[in-house]
Parts: sequence; structure tokens; C-alpha cells
Amino acid sequence: MSNKALEGVTVVELATFIAVPAAGRMLADMGATVIKIESLDGDNLRYTAPTEGRPLNQYENTTFDLENANKRGIAINTKTEAGRKILFQLLEKADIFLTNWRPKARERAGLSYESLKAKFPKLVYASVTGYGESGPDQDLPGFDYTAFFARAGILGSLYQKGTVPMNVIPGLGDHQCAMGLVSGVLAAYIRAMNTGLGEYVSTNLLHTSIYTQAIMVQAAQYPDYGQPYPIDRRTTTSPFVLAYKTRDERFVQVCMPVYDAYYAKFMSCIGRPDLAEDERYTRLQEVAKHKRSPEVYDIVWAQIEQKTAQEWRQIFIENDIPFSVAQTWEEVLQDEQAWAIDVFYSMKYDNGSEKALVRSPISMRECGLPEYRRAPLLGEDSPAILRELGYSEEDIAGLESNKDISVWRD
Repeated sequence: MSNKALEGVTVVELATFIAVPAAGRMLADMGATVIKIESLDGDNLRYTAPTEGRPLNQYENTTFDLENANKRGIAINTKTEAGRKILFQLLEKADIFLTNWRPKARERAGLSYESLKAKFPKLVYASVTGYGESGPDQDLPGFDYTAFFARAGILGSLYQKGTVPMNVIPGLGDHQCAMGLVSGVLAAYIRAMNTGLGEYVSTNLLHTSIYTQAIMVQAAQYPDYGQPYPIDRRTTTSPFVLAYKTRDERFVQVCMPVYDAYYAKFMSCIGRPDLAEDERYTRLQEVAKHKRSPEVYDIVWAQIEQKTAQEWRQIFIENDIPFSVAQTWEEVLQDEQAWAIDVFYSMKYDNGSEKALVRSPISMRECGLPEYRRAPLLGEDSPAILRELGYSEEDIAGLESNKDISVWRD
């Protein structure tokens, strides 16, 4: 008997790029059978390597494996009658349907929630869009660069005043969306098991981003307090939640949100015990009132510059100061703690290459670590999946010949 949490659950995924496939990956890791449906040209995520600074190689595709490991894959032309028939045969066996097609495209294809609910009343139907499914911008194309980072306020707020917005990277917003979608899907699946009734679960990049920033978005309603963003980090109300440069040109991020509780200890740690009881700086309310934050910032900056990142690391650990050295991705790949908690899996590709691939951040002690099977090549599992639906070898050959499906061939 398998100990996987979602053993026996069937998921059909009709989605491209990252957010929804990432959710499908998490469900697959939990033991669900996830069948990824692609067009005959394949998910565009198969071809993004040059943008990410990787070689384009379908046999060693780290990004595609990240979002699609542990799934099965079939390539279908959903525009033909035979292709649509296969799609609906798969949906008939599904417990959960995942998609990121925009609402109007789903409607045209007969894949709206209302249409599928009539045919499959117990089906959990889950969707991610850029901007949601109502309002004037519901049909705009949405990526995390645009909907998550820009529209929702990150790029317009969280950068050093007088400079330019930070350089963004793919997947950050999508992965946030994926975790939200999975939580909703699992709740809806439990409801379906208990009541026999399906549900429509949705999230979107815009709402997810605003939610992740909600503390400060809500605080922006108090213009008479604090500062409107973007801000100059030197004038931040609390200088104890910033990054400071070390002697060896690294940055150390500290986080002491209760300034008053940490003040005396921190000032002593950084070599200014003479200021530990200085009433000008001991209470943040007074610091803010008299606009002394830049003074404290300059003091801390001058002290941190005197030692290396490694030296500060030892001092802060010994004194229980919340901190972290700002690491590069190359350093993260070597991080002992990350490896100790199974963040990474060492994938050995058939071409002899070995690369560290990231696992999804959900652990189940009794179920154990999920296996990490590479993502299917385009149409790799098409024949096997069709056989399970009752198609003969002759049928499969005919479907391939008619371009209703595609099959991976080396």
C-alpha cells in the first residue's frame, strides 16, 4: 500500500508556463497521477532556456523539470474532433482539472466551468489568471513580470528612491500563486469527497501579489504616518530592518522589528556600547519623532563596514541577532542548510550531466520525500495514456498521422 497522500487521485492539467504547472507538480509530488496535456508544439516553457541563461536542450531542461516533474505527458490537438474527444475522455476520469487558459478561450472550447460541471458534477476545476475573472482587465494576458510585480505595486514601491526598479526574475509570483491554488484545490477536493459536489477554485497574480504585500498596502491608507514609497533607505523609520555593507563588499541583512528591545544589545555588538544607553536613540518612537533614523543608520553603516561578512556572522550568531548574509544564487546552490532540509535534488541526466534541482517547499514526514522523475518529453506518454483509454495501436498510429496527437521520437 502506498503512503502517498494523494494516491489514487487523478489530475488533468491543461496549462502552460509556470503557475498552474507548478501547482500540478506539487499535487504530483503528493502522489496524484497528473496528466499534462500539451499542444503539438508543446508548452512554451520548454523553450525559455536562452532567456534564463541556459543551453536549450530538451534532454536537460531544468526549468521544465522544476514545474513538471513526476507527471505524465500527452500532446493533443484540441482543435480537432478526435483531439477534443481524447481531452474529454481524460476529464471523465479526472478528480481535478487545472488550467490557465483565459476564460473566453475556455468558453470557446467548451471548457467553461458551467459546461464541465454539467458533465462532471464532482470535478474540482481550478484556474489561475493574470488579473482575475471579473472587471475591465479580466482578459488581459498576465505574467508575473506585469501583473504580480508591476501592476500590484512591487516595482513602483520597493526600490531605492532615485534609482530604478529592481531586476525581476521569472517564477517568483507564479510559485506564490501555485501554493495558493494547491491549498484551495485540496480543500475543494475534500468537499467533493464529502458531498459529491465539485467546486471552482481560482486565484490570480494580481490578488496574490497584493496579498503578499498586504501589510504595507494597508498601511498606505495612513498618509500622516510613515513615508510614502519609494523611500530612501537611509530615512527608513527603523534602521534595524536594513542591509549593511561589510568590509569585504558583502551585504548583511538584519531584522529586529522590535527596535527598542534590541537596541542596547545590537549597539554593543557592533562596537558602540557607548551608545547603548543614549536616550536620543534607545526608543524608536523618539527616533522617528525627532527624525534621527539617518543618524542611527550612519552609525550602523560605519560600524558594519569595519568587519567582513564572516566576522559579523560569528558575532551575530553568538549574540542571537536575527541576520543573514545576502547570498548569490551560486552560494545558495552550495548552502549546507538548504541541502540539509532537502531543498535540492541531485538530478543525473541521461547525457551524463548532474544538476541541483529545487523541490517544492512542502514536506510530509509520514509520506516521506517524493521521488523526482524528470518531466515527460513532448508527447512521451501519449501512446501509453491512449492505450489506457482503450485505443489500439492502429488507432494511435492513425491519430498521429492525422496530427490529432504527437508522439515523442528521438
